[in-house]
Amino acid sequence: MDSKAIELAREAIQKADAIYITAGAGMGVDSGLPDFRGDEGFWKAYPVIAHLGIRFVEMANPKWFETDPHLAWAFYGHRLHLYRQTIPHEGFAMLKELVGDKKDYFIFTSNVDGQFQKAGFDEDKIYECHGSIHHMQCTRCSAYLQCRRGNSRD
Repeated sequence: MDSKAIELAREAIQKADAIYITAGAGMGVDSGLPDFRGDEGFWKAYPVIAHLGIRFVEMANPKWFETDPHLAWAFYGHRLHLYRQTIPHEGFAMLKELVGDKKDYFIFTSNVDGQFQKAGFDEDKIYECHGSIHHMQCTRCSAYLQCRRGNSRD
């Protein structure tokens, strides 16, 4: 991209009333986190699961809390610890600078790692379409915090 195009983009962003940021696995991967579909990074981060031959997308399923709760809690506990220890990479700071003091910005992310919150973005302006590993969620009714045991999704 040439410098004129970058300058035009910069001016458009500065004049914008609002900024809409979308982000996926690349944001976490650049901070050193394994991505959801790529087993190589996942297996390096979770060697026990690799030894069992379970793929990340198979392991990230609430069924494990009923079929093998010890494995499920170990898996999610390890992930939670990893996400809490990870420092957001400089791209987050660049995006934070981009939104600057704009009152209206919005982040839509498929990441569950909480890196946007750690980077200082307003939590009310972040929508995590796959939820967050930082919040307990009922495996039966999907409710956060409060749950009436036995409810189903339908």
